[in-house]
Amino acid sequence: MFINPTFQLENTLPAIAPKQEQILQGAIQVFLKEGYARTSMDRVSAAAKVSKQTIYSHFQDKEGLFKALIERLTLACFQSIFCTENLHGEPAIFLRQIAKIYLTEVADNPDYLALLRLTIAESQNFPELAKLYTQTVMLRGQQMLSQYLVSHPELGITDPEAMAHIFFGSLVSYVILQEMLYGKELTSLSRDRLLDSLINAVMSQSLNTVTQE
Repeated sequence: MFINPTFQLENTLPAIAPKQEQILQGAIQVFLKEGYARTSMDRVSAAAKVSKQTIYSHFQDKEGLFKALIERLTLACFQSIFCTENLHGEPAIFLRQIAKIYLTEVADNPDYLALLRLTIAESQNFPELAKLYTQTVMLRGQQMLSQYLVSHPELGITDPEAMAHIFFGSLVSYVILQEMLYGKELTSLSRDRLLDSLINAVMSQSLNTVTQE
């Protein structure tokens, strides 16, 4: 896959209007209480105190509403870090900021964890939910980071797409293990240790390149 080395954040999320925020606040209550299958626009309409037509005009359908919730709880947090002025700083600092945003602003949000649990629990009966999460969060996050790595050839990353997958995959698996599978009670791996190892894995590619030269 060819990635333009001139990095820019693609598909920047538009600002959420007050009415949309009102709908999303109502929708997440219904999704988490009723599950995906039993959630209806009637229920969301009642929880958000808006008409069904208003919901359809903003989000088209239930899948569009669920996708907007995922974006609001995840990708929106990363927009500030991927702004232009941050892209020319020290890569080690930039990568640590990305990881910390995911582990604090995203993963520490109880709504995000509850929505992720819902997605996993209903993925067998509704595989489109799992695909929606993967496309909206994982693939777009990996694409943004992959583009960033390409724009910094001094790092010597031979496969930016794979490195981005390793980076975000490690963060997500850590959160699932610690927060959903009771890893906090069974392991002593701290967030700082994880971040140090992740950053070292990326930056070591640059050191290897310098050594070979």
